[in-house]
Amino acid sequence: MIDLDALDWQLIRALNADATQNAGALGRRLGLSQPATWRRIRRLRSEGILRPRRLRLNAEQAGFGVTVFLGVKLATKGRVSLEDFERAASAIPEVQRVDHVLGLYDYRLRVVAQDLADFERVLRRRVMTLPGVGDVEANVLLSEERLAGPMLG
Repeated sequence: MIDLDALDWQLIRALNADATQNAGALGRRLGLSQPATWRRIRRLRSEGILRPRRLRLNAEQAGFGVTVFLGVKLATKGRVSLEDFERAASAIPEVQRVDHVLGLYDYRLRVVAQDLADFERVLRRRVMTLPGVGDVEANVLLSEERLAGPMLG
């Protein structure tokens, strides 16, 4: 584990608010030079504190009006490998996330669809045919709020 100082945390909070900021602008806000800021960013990336940037799709604007969280319990844990399930689930275009979880279900999937009829098609034709699928529970997302988290707030 890396020791983070107050400047590291300020940098993390600033990047969390807007990851498109360049090192010069961040440095000015933090009282650092552009090279010093860039060295800190590079160190945070190399230590795994900052992950690579990813595109965040606005599903609703892209025509996906429904988001559903599926709890999936595997019926045949010994017969199907977890990697096979994960690989097959990740290959479904409507599945945004595949999380292996501890609890009542083995996996939590985040699925987007155009509407409920489209979701039913994805569920029946794609999700229910995944290797080892047993019980499935669906929870439709009503609203979403992004929280910064306890360390970043």
